[in-house]
Amino acid sequence: MKDTYTKIFLKQANIAISDVNLKIHTKAWWQNTRAKETGGLRLTDEGFDFLKSKIDLHFYEIPLPKDIPITTESIIFLDNFITCPYYLSKNSIFVTEEKKAMELYLFSGDIRKYGITKSINRQKNLHEP
Repeated sequence: MKDTYTKIFLKQANIAISDVNLKIHTKAWWQNTRAKETGGLRLTDEGFDFLKSKIDLHFYEIPLPKDIPITTESIIFLDNFITCPYYLSKNSIFVTEEKKAMELYLFSGDIRKYGITKSINRQKNLHEP
């Protein structure tokens, strides 16, 4: 999925879509460069800046609760359940998809609670006939 997004972003910025450019920009723009079928779409600082400034991609900002720390568990939840490019700062999460923004907003930006709920729902769906 990252390759598809990277190609779209390169095209929008009028940068040639080549194997070299794809490799360079994948490493520069994505926190996790491993191939995954779903998720793994967390942007680096450089990727976030590029998308905002060069191709003017719209991001929805959801403030994170001040009293809930960002943990490794929270980051793993996001990596598994956010299905659009996103950026995580110390105070907010920025997503490119309105539906994800609304889901996160309904959890008041509590990414831990969001991830736990998504995990439970995924397990229920796997075990239902």
